Amino acid sequence: MSITDKLVAFARAEPEAEALTMMRLSLFDWATCGIAGAGEAEFAGFRAAVLRSEGQGQAALLGGGSAPPPTAALINGTLSHALDCDDTHFAHIGHPSVAVVPAALALARPTQASFDEVLAAALIGVEASIHVGLWLGRSHYQAGFHQTATAGAFGATLAAGRLLSLSPDQLRHALGLCASLASGIKAQFGTGGKPMNAGLAARSGVEAALWAQGGLTGAADGLAGPLGFGATHHGSADDEHLRRLGQAPWHITSISHKFHACCHGLHAMLEAVKGMNVTVEDVEHVQVFTNPRWMSVCNQTDPDTGLAAKFSYRHTAAMALSGIDTLDPDSFSDAWSRHPQLVALRQKVDVLADETLSEMQCRVEIATVSGQKRIGSHDLADTIPIAARREKLQNKARAFLGQAAAEALWQAVDTSDLPAFEAALMRSKTVAKQP
Repeated sequence: MSITDKLVAFARAEPEAEALTMMRLSLFDWATCGIAGAGEAEFAGFRAAVLRSEGQGQAALLGGGSAPPPTAALINGTLSHALDCDDTHFAHIGHPSVAVVPAALALARPTQASFDEVLAAALIGVEASIHVGLWLGRSHYQAGFHQTATAGAFGATLAAGRLLSLSPDQLRHALGLCASLASGIKAQFGTGGKPMNAGLAARSGVEAALWAQGGLTGAADGLAGPLGFGATHHGSADDEHLRRLGQAPWHITSISHKFHACCHGLHAMLEAVKGMNVTVEDVEHVQVFTNPRWMSVCNQTDPDTGLAAKFSYRHTAAMALSGIDTLDPDSFSDAWSRHPQLVALRQKVDVLADETLSEMQCRVEIATVSGQKRIGSHDLADTIPIAARREKLQNKARAFLGQAAAEALWQAVDTSDLPAFEAALMRSKTVAKQP
């Protein structure tokens, strides 16, 4: 059986309990990031331009209003990735929820789905996207493709197909059509095009599923067949992991949630620096040791915009050493990226590749003006118990949205109240801060 055969069969799988619990937390976190992202001024023009061309529809939009399902998926996927503070899975280095959840949510009203049906569809899509990412492999990512967008589009298709109750043949066509739609390059990192990649993946999933429902045919195996997506996009076609598809533990149970508003590749470094108790005045020189794969992802040396700063070891290290809150999205502003003290401090930071470190590990060595050497390290793979993870995500929501909005959102997610959940999404909060 090819990966396409496996995905078609998996679309109707019964959600595993532990995986469903984690998906509920990821849905809450996705909504937190999306509501906050809807207030980002940089994306207001994008949202307005899309709505002018697409018009109104049934699906709920972050920040208010409604749009046709494909348009809502595009906007909500983009806005929920605007802050780059959503979940990541390091098995394939992708952000699963921002590509898949908007696709599922966009079809909630048209299919009259319940909250739990949307949650289950999102879970199936997220798990599928991780497996597609593993199948595409590191060769695909290293060639310059953005796994969130490419693997995510196939996961979004599966989520949409489940809610639309597509037949196996229709779903196969939808995956084949998605193979011509899935796209996204890492060259967009540090620009508004990176969150747009997530929105495009969500829209591709909805469109492919709706077109297949309408009778449009696609390649029988557009993902794994000759001249298919894998063969033409540097896919490795490693299928060993597919034996576990649908078996516990599901991959989503090892997902990582963000507690810094920047690229996840920077988080192990930020956690290491946070525990070192070194003041700016003490710093003579800083060396950051990271897995080589991150060198082409989040090693922008001298960012001059807030978005670019989210992909800079040097700048975020300077922020952390200066006591600037890297969980606060407003810390990643154009003004902060050009702040003279931060610019001077980041000149003292060198970033070095270390093949002995995993993609979730980082080591930081700081030479002090007094001649001492401080060493810190962190591993994002360290287990966070569910209760502790929930508390951290709730604290994050309060920081992003305020106490009342965060509690209302959690109540809606915890009680599977879809109308209350959509109402929470359609409110946004914007707080402007300057250095």
